[in-house]
Amino acid sequence: MRWIDALEGAAAGKLPEAVHRYFRQGSAGGVSVGEATSAWSAYRFRPHVLNDVSTVDLSTTVLGTPVDAPILVAPSTMQRLADPDGELAMARGVGAARSVLGVSSNAGTPFAELGATGVPWWLQIYVVRNREITVRMLDAAAEAGARAVVLTVDTPVVGRKEDEGETVWDVAQPGQFLANLPDGDWSDDDLAKADDLNPDVIGWLAERTGLPVVVKGVLRGDDAKRCADAGAAGIIVSNHGGRQLDGSVPTAQALPEVAEAVAGSNLEVYVDGGIRRGEHILAALALGARAVFVGRPALWSLTVGSSEGVTRLLTDLADELDHTLRLVGAATPSSLAPDLVTSTGAR
Repeated sequence: MRWIDALEGAAAGKLPEAVHRYFRQGSAGGVSVGEATSAWSAYRFRPHVLNDVSTVDLSTTVLGTPVDAPILVAPSTMQRLADPDGELAMARGVGAARSVLGVSSNAGTPFAELGATGVPWWLQIYVVRNREITVRMLDAAAEAGARAVVLTVDTPVVGRKEDEGETVWDVAQPGQFLANLPDGDWSDDDLAKADDLNPDVIGWLAERTGLPVVVKGVLRGDDAKRCADAGAAGIIVSNHGGRQLDGSVPTAQALPEVAEAVAGSNLEVYVDGGIRRGEHILAALALGARAVFVGRPALWSLTVGSSEGVTRLLTDLADELDHTLRLVGAATPSSLAPDLVTSTGAR
């Protein structure tokens, strides 16, 4: 068994059951979370031959930041339940792999402490009903050195989780999440997700922070075009790991339409959801992604091996990508094209 394939089982042995369930579960009936990986595995390749692949270079840039491979870590919360150092341990692992870290606005580590690590990081933000909360979080992140704002747009309400018994909220302790919530006597309504957003929020975020805005949660080409027209610097094709609308199209299927809709623009396209192998990353890059994000595998590796586990995850996936690039006759990710991939494989 690949080390990566054993990670979730090993993490389950270390985590309280409620925490493991929270990390792995999807919304409602679990349809979207259940089919995410198989959708990537359904693709088949049409490799080139007689191409020189004696030297392969995986390096690229994401919004101008150099990375050793196009494999980034997605934002997620409750990381201090996976490792006592939480986001700091994740940051150390990401830094050793020369990648970029997504940081949840619900993180359990102050932004200033993350900024002090020197690791390039992007803030994932939920705009909430009380905009003062959002503004103060944005200001703190920008001051701490965040390099981009990732606007999550698929959460006007939180997807329904069908929990029974003890939940993660019964296990989590104060200080393990929401470490960057500004001081104030906030009500539940203040903290509820804003359900009145429109494309103008993209320009507002860019103007407020002076940072590029990446829109996360796009599954349609027409929505991608609206984001591009509103000034987004990037899009993450994402169905929130299957945790929002159950039955949402797999990101593996959504990516080609989104990439085609914004082709020819300067907007960078990323994708997450179910990516577990070098072959999955290869398909994503060929279909128009500049880089991929991994979420749950990063949590499992943090649980099992702390910072070193995160570094191993990223470097193992990079090694697999290097191998697959050679097999399809490509020396760099930028040389990949959609005609490398066909969707005729059995689903």
